[in-house]
Amino acid sequence: MATPSFAVAVSDPVLAGRFTQGELRQHRAQFDAADKFQKNLLSPEQLEAALSKHNITASLEEASKLVEKFDATSKGGVDFEGFLKVHLAIQDGVLSGSSPKKSSGLNKAFIRSTSTTYTHQVEDSEKQAYVDHINLWLKDDPVVGTRLPLNAATDELWEAVKDGLLLCKLINVAVKGTIDERVLNVKEKLNAWEKNENQTLCINSAKAIGCSVVNIGAGDLVEAKPHLVLGLISQIVKIQLLSNVSVKKMPELAELLDNEEEFDELCRLPAEKILLRWFNFHLKRSGYKKEVTNFGADIKDGEAYTVLLHALAPEVCDLSPLKAATTEERARLLLLQAEKLDVRKYVQARDIVEGHQNLNLAFVANLFHTRSGLSLENSKVTFAEMLPDDETDSREERAFRMWINSLGIETYVNQVFDDLRDGYVLLEMLNKVEPGVVNFKRVSKPPIKMPFKKVENCNYAVEIGKGWGFSLVNVSGNDFVQGNKKLILAFLWQLMRHSLLLMLKKLKVQGKEVSDAEIVAWANDKVKTTGKASKMDSFRDKSLSSGQFFLDLLSAIEPRVVNWYLVTAGQTQEDKESNAKYIVSVARKLGCSIFLLWDDIVEVRPKMIMTLTASIMQVSMKKKGMASLESS
Repeated sequence: MATPSFAVAVSDPVLAGRFTQGELRQHRAQFDAADKFQKNLLSPEQLEAALSKHNITASLEEASKLVEKFDATSKGGVDFEGFLKVHLAIQDGVLSGSSPKKSSGLNKAFIRSTSTTYTHQVEDSEKQAYVDHINLWLKDDPVVGTRLPLNAATDELWEAVKDGLLLCKLINVAVKGTIDERVLNVKEKLNAWEKNENQTLCINSAKAIGCSVVNIGAGDLVEAKPHLVLGLISQIVKIQLLSNVSVKKMPELAELLDNEEEFDELCRLPAEKILLRWFNFHLKRSGYKKEVTNFGADIKDGEAYTVLLHALAPEVCDLSPLKAATTEERARLLLLQAEKLDVRKYVQARDIVEGHQNLNLAFVANLFHTRSGLSLENSKVTFAEMLPDDETDSREERAFRMWINSLGIETYVNQVFDDLRDGYVLLEMLNKVEPGVVNFKRVSKPPIKMPFKKVENCNYAVEIGKGWGFSLVNVSGNDFVQGNKKLILAFLWQLMRHSLLLMLKKLKVQGKEVSDAEIVAWANDKVKTTGKASKMDSFRDKSLSSGQFFLDLLSAIEPRVVNWYLVTAGQTQEDKESNAKYIVSVARKLGCSIFLLWDDIVEVRPKMIMTLTASIMQVSMKKKGMASLESS
């Protein structure tokens, strides 16, 4: 492979990972040709002309809206990275009136990424990496192991995922216990209904572990649309590889602390940033001067990788790849050294040279888990500092974080209490729940350096919340900026509840607001129609801990969804736990998008019990509405 004539760098790691160098060069040339005044910005008029020149029809009004959306610098134009996002937005159908007449150099297949909208091309190297991952982690599985190993050079992967079993198993590898495998349809030949149930369970479970599955339906997975399947697998694998990259789970990471840095600051970093810190920690200790800020452009020349491998294993990895004549040769040589450590997984030489974001991240994460080069003996924190935070707050934060990311907003939330401080994510969420409620001309977009701008954003979110009837007495935007956990959780609970009730309101014939009492009454009436005696007095009813009522309710929605041979009386703690785990997966299999844990049922946590009941009600009303349409 010849070295590209020049490399086009982008700072956004997602963009860096999603575009090939050929595509970046093509779009850079388009951008430069349109940027007649060399301001590195395209005005709405210039953007309209640029799109028109490349056979993409868009009005000036539509171009203006795109500029407003992707104007990161607030200077009235889009920079190069904004220009790239414009192309992706067009592929995503954001421009209702736009009509691409020919390929703009992008694969039209796309999924929603963890931080922005992007195209997901089916690349051979990525497919090979994930097939290898599946072959390794599922080879001994009693259900899908007989299908393995898959051959990445064929269509075996697409065939293997059609019944949902392989994807569900992969989710459980990523986050153990997410799916109660007792609910899976596992017989040799599944009918269309059973495949759809497995895929519905897969999608709702993927949401629950942090995947973004906007615009992916069970039918898409049953049909095994390659770009959607690979996009979902890439997210699941990423979650698995990053799941233990945290100071709480690996206290030796405290060795990365700077002398003036607080332990809590390191704890709040998302896993990807911790990996970058770890990478740079070893580079700096080796005397390497450059800093790696992403897993794309910054590692493409192979120098940082060579130094890192030598720092971690000097006995088998030397610095000889630095003498290579080309970057391709260097990448090949350093991977031969990685092979000596048994960490040559996920990347090929060309993935390094082309800066493939996802695969390089996977490679680094695998290297980190295999040989971190850190030691507990050098820990800079005490055992007391490593103790977990308040368990209730942590569980609520997790539930809300997964729910937020499932909404499909452009910003991916890694830490609720930190990521909501500038108010922008709050406003994105509010606008997603009720589109158009936020006037973004009033909003300051990240990065926001001036504190009062963050307060203004948060005050605007509070203003909207009060307009919706939220209980926000004595709450101000500054409470969010300061990271007040109690108030943030209270606001998020009210927003999640409002979203659920809004969906129920839309499904009701009368279109009226639904109260908690009505949800309880509906659930009791539904169970009563089956002749069962179980009931709930409220969302605080301690009898709900047995799980019997919810199993009766789910069975009332779809009789065949509950296997009563697997249900216990729910008297002992062990039996309650068994029933609760079963309930969560049965509900997701039925179509419920829920973010609670089985513990929430056993402990009868009212907020989570309400979300479970309301979600079941929503699915029931949808099924009833569909039945009415079919009969009419």
